[in-house]
Amino acid sequence: MTSPVLIIAASDDWPTDRIVVELERRGVEVFRMDTADFPQRLTLTGRTDQQRAWTGDLATGYRRVELSRVGSVYYRSPGAFRFPEGMSGPEERFAASQARAGLGGVLSALECRWVNHPAALARAEYKPVQLAAARACGLRIPPTLITNRPADVVAFATEMGGPIVCKPLASPVLIEDGRLTSVYTQRLNLSDLQDLRGINTTAHLFQAWVSKDHEVRLTVIGQRMLAAAIHAGSEASYEDWRSDYGSLTYTTTLVPEDVGAGMMRLMERLHLRYGAADFIVDPDGEWTFLEVNPCGQWDWIQGATGLPITEAIADELQGVT
Repeated sequence: MTSPVLIIAASDDWPTDRIVVELERRGVEVFRMDTADFPQRLTLTGRTDQQRAWTGDLATGYRRVELSRVGSVYYRSPGAFRFPEGMSGPEERFAASQARAGLGGVLSALECRWVNHPAALARAEYKPVQLAAARACGLRIPPTLITNRPADVVAFATEMGGPIVCKPLASPVLIEDGRLTSVYTQRLNLSDLQDLRGINTTAHLFQAWVSKDHEVRLTVIGQRMLAAAIHAGSEASYEDWRSDYGSLTYTTTLVPEDVGAGMMRLMERLHLRYGAADFIVDPDGEWTFLEVNPCGQWDWIQGATGLPITEAIADELQGVT
């Protein structure tokens, strides 16, 4: 009998549904949970001693899994803990810290295959960490500045001698007054830098503009690389393809040998088994690394290209090479 796969994801994350269906189609036992269900709809009992690693179980009203049997874990953006009504703010914060250390600690201690382990995921989400690691692994990166000093932005743009871009360092999504707004990459010239008020309020990321023929979303799962070329069909999507999905066209593409080797080194360095990497491919065919999202979306790329990403993730969870 194969070991169970533990799925830790938001209950409404429908791409994860595809992985559950694929694993169950293969006859794999799956236990799916959302940390938002703890402690009201999910229970934990964990025990360890000098003779045994963590044993015990996770259980809902419908299913149970023994911790010591778990063979792999798929971890993707689960929800926040939900506690019983009537707790004060300080009580909730205290309970949340105990839940993170207790439930999160026991799960993180499981010695099995992780896609991806939350500790590795948390570190790898930092773009400065990614860029430093990508450079060390032999991937081409764009000149980059992170600052809250307006004068340094002007100096950087002057040194680059051409357009630069400004982009968020973390999630590009902003919710204000109940409205969701996305902050997209902006291309800037020196003439756009006359008014830099607001730069000093937080950290900003600036990079040299890289001329592009197209971009590539490279999904890396274990040793497999599934690459999709993204072709912009509008001025807005040429600047940031996320701003105009309707104008995009997609083709599958091959990964140059040096880029593939660099990505393998990067994934090992960041301790990742899954990553959604973005590259710019210039008119000369040179690939420039922008970022790798250790929890990146993949379902839409699979739908647009037919790349077997669901199957590759299921293979990785089963240890199939």
